Amino acid sequence: MKLKILDRQLKKLPEKVIFCKNCVVSNQRPRTVINKNGICSACEWSYEKNNKIDWKEREKELRDLLDKHRKNNGKYDVLVPSSGAKDSAYVAHQLKYKYKMNPLCITFAPAEWSKIGEDNLKTFIYKGFNTLVGRPDGQVNRRISKLGFLHQGQPFLPFIYGQKTFSFQVAASYNIPLIMYGENGELEYGGSTRYKYKCKEDPKDWVEFYFKGAPIKEIVDIGFETGVFSKKEFSKEYILNIYEAPDDEVIKKKKIEQHWFSYYKKWIPEENYYYTNHFTKFQSNNFGRAEGSYTKYVGLDDKLDGINFYLSYLKFGLGRASRDAQQDIRMFHITREEGVRLVNLYDHEFPKRYHSWTLDYMQVSQKEFEEVCEKYRNPNIWTKKNGKYILKYKVK
Repeated sequence: MKLKILDRQLKKLPEKVIFCKNCVVSNQRPRTVINKNGICSACEWSYEKNNKIDWKEREKELRDLLDKHRKNNGKYDVLVPSSGAKDSAYVAHQLKYKYKMNPLCITFAPAEWSKIGEDNLKTFIYKGFNTLVGRPDGQVNRRISKLGFLHQGQPFLPFIYGQKTFSFQVAASYNIPLIMYGENGELEYGGSTRYKYKCKEDPKDWVEFYFKGAPIKEIVDIGFETGVFSKKEFSKEYILNIYEAPDDEVIKKKKIEQHWFSYYKKWIPEENYYYTNHFTKFQSNNFGRAEGSYTKYVGLDDKLDGINFYLSYLKFGLGRASRDAQQDIRMFHITREEGVRLVNLYDHEFPKRYHSWTLDYMQVSQKEFEEVCEKYRNPNIWTKKNGKYILKYKVK
């Protein structure tokens, strides 16, 4: 199977694999740097936020920002992208009930909600949050999922575009210049430190940080070239409507800014879980831990979440358990030794729960699915032994 690979991060990965001495991440995570002492950029930041950042000063910055945008007339004064899950629900609840803002929450719908994900959103709304749900054309969305899977090893792709661009579309339409996201994922989980001491990011960096080097127009173009899209069914403009942010001129004119709550408040995902479990009745998996990990409160919203992390495991040797363990180690919830054991137990686990649904949704056969997965298996970190693939480098 010949495929044009549009995940441009893959060619930038270092050949020599190095694991962080403090957590379980390696330098195969895009944009993650291991320093001369063997410590990754996310662990360096974790030390700073636990020991050096003046959170009282950051709290003052937050209150000043919110006062600047506060309307006091019943109109929305902050926009919060929120699926009802633990992190975004925490942000929305804090802004409304602690800081007395009037948030409009928005949700860009996943390919298909899991039952627990849909229930959490309903409960979140019931607890007192006006929420707009953006539901993209189902036939377009599933085709972009397929294109993401084929050309980026990323079936989650339409959601990744939408969760960034839809918030700016709504902010522009409702004249809400302040958008408050949860965490700076590049900083908290490993990646670029470009915005280490900044409260907001420039949308110009989205293509590099989140879209794997391929803007939505390029994905749509290849869809028309390969027959996934037909001009008889869709125009390019129609497809792009919901997946593109407003023009730069509109963003500047309306002074729209996207801030991270994690810049102002120390970000601790496990504490977000307990907070929202109490205040918005957020529920974890009723069937136990998430596939590929040891926790029960991650990957709840979208049925494509599991396969997304499995493909990450093939590309980088880092799956869902790796991501969860590195955070827990940095917050001193588990030791590195415990994290290593958990990663080796669960990182490789294939997500079976929604696999049949995934094949049907993307309209690929099992054979095609396996062939595409092999296209994204990184030969620098995998080898075959006795007919089975094993990682050349495992965290120890």
